Amino acid sequence: MSVLFSRYYSSPMHSAKGTDFLLKPVFLRGVSGSLHLVLLFVLFISWVCKKFNVGRGEGPKGRFENTRGLYHKQSTLFCCLCVSLFSLVLCLLNYFYWYRNGWSDEGLVTLLDLALRTLAWGALCLYFRTQLFNSGEPKYPFLLRVWWGFYLFMSSYCLVINIVLYRKHVNVYTQYFVSDIVSVVTGLFFSYVGFFGKNEGTEDTLLEEPLLNGDSTASNEAESIKSNGGETVTPYSNAGFFSILTFSWMGPLIAVGNKKTLDLEDVPQLDPGDSVVRSFPTFRNKLAVECGTFNRMTTLKLVKALISSVWKEILLTALLVVIYALASYVGPYLIDTFVQYLNGQQEFKTEGYILASVFFAAKLVECLSQRHWFFRVQQAGIKVRSVLIAMIYNKGLTLSCQSKQGHSIGEIINFMSVDAERIGEFGWYMHEPWMVLVQVVIALLILYKNLGLASIATLIATIIVMLANVPLGKLQEKFQDKIMESKDRRMKATSEILRNMRILKLQGWEIKFLSKIKELRKTEEGWLKKFVYTFAMSSFVFWGAPTFVSVVTFGACILMGIPLESGKILSALATFRILQEPIYNLPDTISMIAQTRVSLDRIASFLHLDDLQSDVIEKLPRGSSDTAIEIIEGNFSWELSSPNPTLKDINFKLQNGMRMAVCGTVGSGKSSLLSCILGEVPKISGTIKLCGTKAYVAQSPWIQSGKIEENILFGKEMDREKYDSILEACSLKKDLEILSFGDQTVIGERGINLSGGQKQRIQIARALYQDADIYLLDDPFSAVDAHTGSHLFKQCLLGLLSSKTVVYVTHQVEFLPAADLILVMKDGRITQAGKYSDILNAGTDFMELVGAHKKALSALDSAEAGSGSESTSMSMEDGSMASANGVVKKQENKDFQDGKADDIMGSKGQIIQEEEREKGKVSFSVYWKYITMAYGGALVPFILLAQVLFQLLQIGSNYWMAWASPVSQDTKPAVGSSMLIIVYVTLAIGSSFCILVRSTLLVTAGYRTATLLFNKMHFCIFRAPMSFFDSTPSGRILNRASMDQSRVDLNIASQVGAVAFSMIQLLGIIAVMSQVAWQVFIVFIPVIGTCIWYQQYYIPSARELARLVGVCNAPVIQHFAETISGSTTIRSFDEESRFSGTNMKLTDAYCRPKFHIAGAMEWLCFRLDILSSITFAFSLLFLISLPKGVIDPGIAGLAVTYGLNLNTLQMWVIWNICELENKIISVERIFQYTCIPSEPPLVIEENQPDYSWPSHGEVDIRDLQVRYAPQMPLVLRGLTCTFPGGMKTGIVGRTGSGKSTLIQALFRIVEPTAGQIMIDGINISLIGLHDLRSRLSIIPQDPTMFEGTVRSNLDPLEEYTDEQIWEALDKCQLVDEVRKKEGKLDSAVSENGENWSVGQRQLVCLGRVLLKKSKVLVLDEATASVDTATDNLIQQTLRQHFSNCTVIAIAHRITSVLDSDMVLLLSNGLIEECDSPTRLLENKSSSFAQLVAEYTVGSSAESLSR
Repeated sequence: MSVLFSRYYSSPMHSAKGTDFLLKPVFLRGVSGSLHLVLLFVLFISWVCKKFNVGRGEGPKGRFENTRGLYHKQSTLFCCLCVSLFSLVLCLLNYFYWYRNGWSDEGLVTLLDLALRTLAWGALCLYFRTQLFNSGEPKYPFLLRVWWGFYLFMSSYCLVINIVLYRKHVNVYTQYFVSDIVSVVTGLFFSYVGFFGKNEGTEDTLLEEPLLNGDSTASNEAESIKSNGGETVTPYSNAGFFSILTFSWMGPLIAVGNKKTLDLEDVPQLDPGDSVVRSFPTFRNKLAVECGTFNRMTTLKLVKALISSVWKEILLTALLVVIYALASYVGPYLIDTFVQYLNGQQEFKTEGYILASVFFAAKLVECLSQRHWFFRVQQAGIKVRSVLIAMIYNKGLTLSCQSKQGHSIGEIINFMSVDAERIGEFGWYMHEPWMVLVQVVIALLILYKNLGLASIATLIATIIVMLANVPLGKLQEKFQDKIMESKDRRMKATSEILRNMRILKLQGWEIKFLSKIKELRKTEEGWLKKFVYTFAMSSFVFWGAPTFVSVVTFGACILMGIPLESGKILSALATFRILQEPIYNLPDTISMIAQTRVSLDRIASFLHLDDLQSDVIEKLPRGSSDTAIEIIEGNFSWELSSPNPTLKDINFKLQNGMRMAVCGTVGSGKSSLLSCILGEVPKISGTIKLCGTKAYVAQSPWIQSGKIEENILFGKEMDREKYDSILEACSLKKDLEILSFGDQTVIGERGINLSGGQKQRIQIARALYQDADIYLLDDPFSAVDAHTGSHLFKQCLLGLLSSKTVVYVTHQVEFLPAADLILVMKDGRITQAGKYSDILNAGTDFMELVGAHKKALSALDSAEAGSGSESTSMSMEDGSMASANGVVKKQENKDFQDGKADDIMGSKGQIIQEEEREKGKVSFSVYWKYITMAYGGALVPFILLAQVLFQLLQIGSNYWMAWASPVSQDTKPAVGSSMLIIVYVTLAIGSSFCILVRSTLLVTAGYRTATLLFNKMHFCIFRAPMSFFDSTPSGRILNRASMDQSRVDLNIASQVGAVAFSMIQLLGIIAVMSQVAWQVFIVFIPVIGTCIWYQQYYIPSARELARLVGVCNAPVIQHFAETISGSTTIRSFDEESRFSGTNMKLTDAYCRPKFHIAGAMEWLCFRLDILSSITFAFSLLFLISLPKGVIDPGIAGLAVTYGLNLNTLQMWVIWNICELENKIISVERIFQYTCIPSEPPLVIEENQPDYSWPSHGEVDIRDLQVRYAPQMPLVLRGLTCTFPGGMKTGIVGRTGSGKSTLIQALFRIVEPTAGQIMIDGINISLIGLHDLRSRLSIIPQDPTMFEGTVRSNLDPLEEYTDEQIWEALDKCQLVDEVRKKEGKLDSAVSENGENWSVGQRQLVCLGRVLLKKSKVLVLDEATASVDTATDNLIQQTLRQHFSNCTVIAIAHRITSVLDSDMVLLLSNGLIEECDSPTRLLENKSSSFAQLVAEYTVGSSAESLSR
């Protein structure tokens, strides 16, 4: 300080010339002060005028601010703030100097000038922040620019005067030089931006115009700008060196986020180098070089390929880590020198300032290297995660069937959402293992310099600490492995349950299946508990490690007789403190290495799985052969290990343009034959030849989420004429007319808002639009009614596909005569082959099928003939019938298809809405609910108390060592060496105990909270109404159940703890520093204020980016889940590359906000680091300027020791707060799903029906009106009828007439809007849902089986004996099939029942109702997927076992309702006809008679083959 102010100029040259005063500092500083006073005055006037003008007509403001212009203003604001802070520092230094050396006029004027500068530049900051930024003005005010010009002139004049005087050997204050140089540099910057800066604001003239004047062009352009917002590439791509260094390229996005809620279109695209589209092919090639084929994949090879794809980032970050480590140890190395300097041992004049400068420079280097290290590892992590997701996705597309059976969709989703994410995050920890070694070596060198051989004790203590970690690390790895295994099982079950929630609700099984999920979670929780307590233990070991190391080191010093001086002790403590960070992070690092290793093993083993055999099919060039399909001596098996092949001795040849039909009983191998033509079934022997492109229609429709048009085009260009003709052929025109958005209607997940027939017809349309050479159709007519079926057959098979090669599987005998070749299958063999007439009399198998069909038709004929037989009376209210014979006036549009689609969707809204996300600040209630969830928050005060005590004991022990040890050897110590170490050890043990208590309580609270949140969310999901599942893609639910739950399990509790603990530590540092010099607060308060302002400015953008990450992850998962379930269809159309491209686009959309979160975080941390470094530098300068003896050098050194950590800790606090706000979004998202409106109660105690209810089974419907949502039209529009008990009622009607809705109302899947349904005199709306659904039985339209065993599928509630189950299997014709299997009743059923045919699954559903023996049975197109013979058997079984039950059957096959006691014909949500079948057939003009006539005509072989 004395040097800075020692250069007076009192020169003899100052004689009494008139102009001499122009050279005097009093004049120069006086003019400068006056200039700043003028600025203050003008700003004040401007503020007053602004206040008076509020509310008056203001000029038009830009609706959007040009972000580049805003960024320039941000730079100006930052520069003003720096000038203000610099002036404040100079002002304080001057004050201390003049205070010590006496005041003078010059001193007062200089001080006044600096005070005015501080105020003026501070006021200018406020002006920019509050007025100029919000005004939309493109330029700075004219007066301000003029003032900047004067400021530059005055600063330059002062600098020139000082240089001239210095050259004339006149002594000039050093501080004047520093002040004037800074003023000239800033003056040049301000003059440049004021006078020569580009007019950024005028680039967007459109955006300056008001958009309220109805100018549609302007509005449209603005809209297009908005939609293209996401097309701009991130500014990082072409940012300059300075911009990259300071992360200024993030400025524009943060500025936008501060003005409005960020949406995905506001977030720029990734740099091409970071995009998965470019990085994936490189990675795949490197992996191919490593492995050759994926079957030789190992974890090591996968790691090598990953490293080679990001080796540049790894090397750069390694260099930055080394620089960071070296810079961070500069402080501890110089502490002893600094303490000796304060004690008066000064080696040269400017030593204090040199020391302060080196401290400050080291802090800057440390800050820059750490910020860029963190950013680059995140950038590399994003790239690694992307290529892994692309790799897993592509593998999912090529998996063989056996491999897929071993890994469910839920499990594979975990590879993407958890394992790939974890490997991406490993970048944070990548350098930690070797970095610890580097830091330990540097630390030992510093300790050896200070404490000599005692450093060996430090080394031994450090090794002991690290070795203590080995068993803990191994345990953590083991527990992590088990957690992931149990999580996979849980996700697999959850995924399957969500897919089949409708059937669970109909059967009343959802609570049973919820308990199954809870059981799986209980296993997971067992491992989780072990994992978190092991983590708590390792936390204790490592938080206590620095204390343990320091106790050992100081103990060794005393034993060896090495003198302990305060400077050396402080240097050692600062070294331990820095060493503490990598040692603190070691448990995390070890845990992360364990977790990453597990994840890499899992992904490598998945990539190692077998793909589909590529050599199954011999593909001939298109047009090279007349033969389209040929199979010679083919033997195929789904399970190669099975002794019994699925298909045996298959031989047939199909010429181009031929039609081949495949028929046979349930489970005979029809669908497997089509699969083997597609190359899906592993080949044992034989040859398959295929010539031409192929299209496939699956038996179970696979529909993508998205528009109907996109599903039909399936990647092809739109040809309107062709498209319209296909819609016509597939009877889709009328369906689309009814839908509010036509073919732009968004289909829900798995086509949830379409009826079975509509899904099937969209599938057929998709295949037709591909214009392939070979068409493979798997039972395409089963899901549609007879009329539509015959229309599809004529228009599609005999019309549009007349010149194509077609293979179609069918159960409807009426479609067989039109085939050029018929294959009859039984037990996996072709038993007969030939034309219809040739094989009709050649064997029994075909005769069985045709005989069953003829029998059904003869029943129809006899029904028509026996018109005189008695009809069953049916009670209906008078107004419902228009005439005595039950025929009402027909609707003009009799095949009006309101459909399930319109049932669920309103006239305005699409069913699948954009995923809900909260906007704005995360509500305090989210934090509060989270903190108080476990034990009502009782543990929180104890956790905080333990941390406060730990901090106090830590500071106390360090304070003790600094105070009790001598500053130098010649000073007498305050206490003896044994006393010194005993007190230190006692304090150390106390602090370690506090850490143990804190760690244990924290993980206990976190574990308990995670358990409660899981149970609450899952209960709410399982109790949600069906409408929730219809409108919510399962990806969103799975995302919360896997990724968000995983965060709550493992991260959030420790993150909440980290916020509290780092704040307590920061307060400790402030307390220690203010003990030494309270004046530090003069700088500390404005710096903290600025830090808080920056944090508030940054957090809106960071928060919304974090939410966007959550929202953008669901589409990736959903698209993947859809792809896996439809992989056969995708492969059959050769669309793998298009789907892979879509996955990459979705992955990039997820990575965009993730990349910019990383940039935003470093943008903030860099600025906070700089500010805290300024605070630290100021405190050093203050300590240097104090006279000797004012303060104890040891305690001053302690303050500096803590101050070294100040920037890290200040940044750590803000970073923790921001990270918590980003992560707590997972809790917020889980809370969203704990507030889903619930279905009515499962059981209502006071309204429980008798055990025997329903005893008679009479269903009485009165004026029933149903709509799917309040704003939507009625689907059932006032139905009144009675289904008499013990009788069979058939419900018929065109596709979409409201048949399924009536059934849903009966089971209360949808609640009636008006009217009521009575069963045996009890209003079903007044009893519990479980009481209702468990007393009714249903065989649903989509047959469903769950993963498990045959027994668990027939009897999930475990209510029946094995004998009863075998009896039911016998009745439903499955007993032989089950006896054949090894495990009998315990034989495995794979996910979705994939290892059973669709017909067999339908028979299992029949088995369930035979076991349940309900009085009311509903058949929802129950025999759609079985052949006529099996259908007849089922009908016979039902007649035999449900003869005195009420059976309500929806049917497409007219024959299955002819034996009903009554037929109800629905049209457009109303009853059109209702009477016995015979009575209705008597009247030839009745709609039912016309339907029967259509079916009879449609079923005659001649009419179809014509």
